[in-house]
Amino acid sequence: MREKLARFMYGRYGVDEFSRFLLMAVLVIVIVNLFFPSALWAALMLAGIIFIYSRMFSKNHTRCNAQNQWYLSKVRRLSCYKDFRTHHIYTCKSCRQKIRIPRGKGKIMVRCPRCGFEFIKRS
Repeated sequence: MREKLARFMYGRYGVDEFSRFLLMAVLVIVIVNLFFPSALWAALMLAGIIFIYSRMFSKNHTRCNAQNQWYLSKVRRLSCYKDFRTHHIYTCKSCRQKIRIPRGKGKIMVRCPRCGFEFIKRS
């Protein structure tokens, strides 16, 4: 049985981070539907499950990989804001490079690693 499943999945895309996120979203919708039953929740569950399985069984690796990269870029963008309590993020006025400076150091001279432009900022 295991070999048959492995043969069936050969060449197919499988599960990635975006699929796991969608699966968690569908599980949340299932829980919400238990407490607040509605045809809308049922339709969202069905659409989510169909989309997840169509991605898993797809042989179009480029499309699925592009969707996963789009999702990962959004997650990375959100994760860069998690250290705002410990660091300041300044932008170089010369080259627009983002520079991360630790908080609590007082006034410091910041030097851009890309262009070498120096400016004074309060951390």
